[in-house]
Amino acid sequence: MSYNKELIQKLAICAAACENCMDACLSEDDISMMVPCIRLDRDCAKICQLTASFISANSQHALHVLKECIEICGQCADECEKHEHEHCQQCAEACKACAEACRGYLVSKS
Repeated sequence: MSYNKELIQKLAICAAACENCMDACLSEDDISMMVPCIRLDRDCAKICQLTASFISANSQHALHVLKECIEICGQCADECEKHEHEHCQQCAEACKACAEACRGYLVSKS
């Protein structure tokens, strides 16, 4: 069985952190500066949710989606690290942890 509880949890935590960051970014004073962060938060939350679903279902496409998830999590972490807001820093950490868990799972399946 390819179900991996730890990975699914990391994906869920990352998706939630991205959703929280996106919402908090919308309340920042200079929202125009936050647009790249908001867009990456949105994309990262979606790919994490999709990846969790594919892995849970043991989809034949799970590993492909997992690779995309690693890429988007990395981009989101990089963008969030540019901002000093606590929500951005928390999101960056969740994204890095998620990407690391995804890489570990990918290696275990190779």
